[in-house]
Amino acid sequence: MNSKKAKYLSENMERIARRDRVFLNNPVIMQGMGLAPLVVAATNGMNALMLSVAVLFLLTPTRVVAAMICRTGRGQLRALVYCFTSSILYIGVYFALRAIFDVEILQLGVYLPMLVVEPLIIKRYERPQPERVMTALRKGLRTTMGYVLVLLLMGCLREILAAGTLFGAHIPRLNTTLLPMASLPAGGFILLGVVCAIWRGLVRAYKKHVHTEARRGE
Repeated sequence: MNSKKAKYLSENMERIARRDRVFLNNPVIMQGMGLAPLVVAATNGMNALMLSVAVLFLLTPTRVVAAMICRTGRGQLRALVYCFTSSILYIGVYFALRAIFDVEILQLGVYLPMLVVEPLIIKRYERPQPERVMTALRKGLRTTMGYVLVLLLMGCLREILAAGTLFGAHIPRLNTTLLPMASLPAGGFILLGVVCAIWRGLVRAYKKHVHTEARRGE
């Protein structure tokens, strides 16, 4: 990392971190959002993939459509607008998932329709100022990528630890289950705690490295 880049990153780290919803300010790791589907339903790679597709189809479109409606309506009704928009879009999302994954989506149980009122999707209405459509699109996509990354990471890790497989395929040279309880909600919470601790440690190490490089270049 050259000194100019390090200095720029160091001086603007807080602003950059606020915008980065994938690594530096991941909504799950840093804010604890979206935990219910993550620890209960994402017990394997396939479930995590189905949830990821649902979030991909639901989160950003909900935010964009709600932003368009809220700019022409009363601010006091934003909560209803976001929930209603998410509910309407969920109908199409459900049939899309049914066409892609068939009856396997039943494995997600109630946690698939619960995405409609997931704070990760509807939390934006709490802010008093209306959101521009393009801003909603950019932030929605970044938040989606951050959540999908953690979903797939957790789902794959839990399947490997609990069953010794990945998307149903046996992993060579792995002849035993390392952590059977990883498939349970309690195991999901424990594993998520470990992932959060490591992730946050990496974020702190990255920020420290940037500040150190910036000071060296002065």
